[in-house]
Amino acid sequence: MFLRAMLSSANSMSKFDLDIDKVVSIIEERCAKKIGLQLPSGLSRSALKIAKKIEDLTGATVLISGNHCYGACDVDEFLQREVDILFHFGHAEIKPIDNVIFIEVRSYANIISVLEHAIKMSRGSRIGLVSNTQHVHKLDDAREYLLQHGKDCFIGKGDSRVKYDGQILGCNFSAARVDADEFIYIGSGNFHPLGVALATSKRVIIADPISNEVREIDSETYLRQRYAIIAKALHAKTFGIIVSTKSAQTRMELAMKLKEKAFRNGLETHLISMDEITPDKLSLFKLDAFVNTACPRITIDDAALFKTPMLTPAEFEIVLGERDWSRIKFDEIIG
Repeated sequence: MFLRAMLSSANSMSKFDLDIDKVVSIIEERCAKKIGLQLPSGLSRSALKIAKKIEDLTGATVLISGNHCYGACDVDEFLQREVDILFHFGHAEIKPIDNVIFIEVRSYANIISVLEHAIKMSRGSRIGLVSNTQHVHKLDDAREYLLQHGKDCFIGKGDSRVKYDGQILGCNFSAARVDADEFIYIGSGNFHPLGVALATSKRVIIADPISNEVREIDSETYLRQRYAIIAKALHAKTFGIIVSTKSAQTRMELAMKLKEKAFRNGLETHLISMDEITPDKLSLFKLDAFVNTACPRITIDDAALFKTPMLTPAEFEIVLGERDWSRIKFDEIIG
């Protein structure tokens, strides 16, 4: 069940640092004339103001990406080719990309009030600290605060896809592999802490400094939903294995291995290459179920939208009888 603590809403108005001065400085240093902007949906309403400010200060022409942006793995590759510099806002770099500069939008919301309530909700003495790009710079402060209140704290080092200690991605929870009794996630939303809970089998408390809410993530409800989807796919005979055309999400080798496993089990599979994976596009393929090797969030966040079962690679192995139901896990892209 979810455990919640609602605090004062003062922090919800905290500003994010878009670091426009840095953007302008880079444009001027490189004498760039054509600039691309790519922002996640949470910042897209600021795109026009950012573009106007850049054009007014530098004289450069700005092109705004109108495509969805799901993370650092989702660079607008068309726009990248058309501009001198593409500024990708809101995410930390996974790997260097030619003429793409990642602007890590940071929140300076006060984390102490949510940590106070997280400590009260805590049951263990060994706490793992994790966060996303917006709050990862606060982890050292959070560790110091928890140490002062009698908790042992651990901030893990992630693999090559992860830039900062303690940082987790929607597809990578390697920084959460530490010897902790439970975790505190500093940030917003359920997806990242849910991944931590499933990757570690540990309790996770969300301390959200933007909404000023503290709650425990509910992984049991998620697992029941996934079990129901797997059960629907058990009688499927034809499967579409989806491969992303986004370079940082492409897992062709994994897709080929899954296809070989399906063949050995007498199932018909088809490899489908896609950029944007939506229910409407998938409806064109009359198949019994799909397996997603692209961004793991598609399978989870949009599960209710897909009329045909959409499985993770591990869930497909359960359908094939090659993985036990008790070994269900969150899909990760490992660096």
